[in-house]
Amino acid sequence: MKAEIIAVGSELLTPDRVDTNSLFLTEELNKLGIEVLRKTIVGDNRELLAEAFRDALNRVPVVIASGGLGPTEDDLTRETVAELLGRKLHRNDEVVRVIEARFRSFKREMPEVNLRQAMVPEGAEVLDNPRGTAPGLWLEDQGRMIALLPGPPRELKPLFLEQVLPRLQRRVSGVRMFHRELRVTGLGESHVEERIKPIYTRFTEVNTTILAAPGEVQIHLRIWSEDATQANTTLDEIIRSLELALGDRIFAHSDATLEEVVAEILTTNRSTIAAAESCTGGLLAERLTRIPGSSSYFLGGVVCYSNELKTAWADVPAEVIAAKGAVSSEVAIALAEGIRRRVGSALGVGITGIAGPGGGSEEKPVGTVHIALSTSAGVKERVIHLPGDRDMIRLYASQVALDMVRMHFLYNGNPKPRHLV
Repeated sequence: MKAEIIAVGSELLTPDRVDTNSLFLTEELNKLGIEVLRKTIVGDNRELLAEAFRDALNRVPVVIASGGLGPTEDDLTRETVAELLGRKLHRNDEVVRVIEARFRSFKREMPEVNLRQAMVPEGAEVLDNPRGTAPGLWLEDQGRMIALLPGPPRELKPLFLEQVLPRLQRRVSGVRMFHRELRVTGLGESHVEERIKPIYTRFTEVNTTILAAPGEVQIHLRIWSEDATQANTTLDEIIRSLELALGDRIFAHSDATLEEVVAEILTTNRSTIAAAESCTGGLLAERLTRIPGSSSYFLGGVVCYSNELKTAWADVPAEVIAAKGAVSSEVAIALAEGIRRRVGSALGVGITGIAGPGGGSEEKPVGTVHIALSTSAGVKERVIHLPGDRDMIRLYASQVALDMVRMHFLYNGNPKPRHLV
């Protein structure tokens, strides 16, 4: 079964408001085996709104709309759909009583304008909305299903789950969507494509999407099928082939972030970590500590921008800074070893670099970053040259640092965490 989503509201065509309802609705519809073919955002314009509904109903049997059910003159969804279907609007006295009762509960009198929300198209089912004044509406017309839902997410989500979902469940076929996801770091989108295109193009029944995100590439595999066994067998086969092609560049078989994966690895291995950061300004520490329970593995860290504080807080020898420069392999190694000894952690990470936009040179251009990982077994250090603006350089540097921790445990740690199985 196919569906389209229409988000109504001129505010969604400005930078002030983001349409998050469509993401929620798409996920829930996919769970039912309903494929979303198109999402449309339409402003508060009767002609454009009618065109959006007319086109959607000509393409798919299910249309879910959000917004435009309020009490003001620019809330046009109710009237537009009724006119499009050739149905008259009638005032529903039960809806009026519900809205009046809601206002009384706030010790306020219902404004006359709210009566517009009680106007219901002929043949429509009213979907009660105890969290707001605008009820939802369910309409069926010539085998097509239309759900009109209020715009506020706190109203739309429970209304959909409680009242629209059961109606759709009674009508869906046995087709379901089966999904796998891989997350890759250390390779760009084009390099991932080069490695895996010969694989995924052999599986014509699998819809493969490659998405670039800051510091990672996501691979989404989807099959729509009635045969769960066959779908899962096919997805497992393509995953095994992709694992061979991408190797240790895969950091998750789920939607987990790299910091979540590293947090689980540290927890699984009962290990601890500390960080001494310069150009990343504490971003690595922030990412490590945004995970609940991080106090079990993150012992502490310092942001030491000045040379003096690199020496005072992480024991970097002043003569090393003078001889090699603050942005150097030697200083990154000294930062990692110094913070590990100071804090008493199992691992220490040192980061120093030039995030820009100024401060670069021909020898050390903007984007030059040195990262070191210190353990009791020794130190590993990398120099990387990162593209992008200051924010991107800092983010990529923290991503590489996290990946160095992951790789250390991948080849030296305990069994893989659940994100990798």
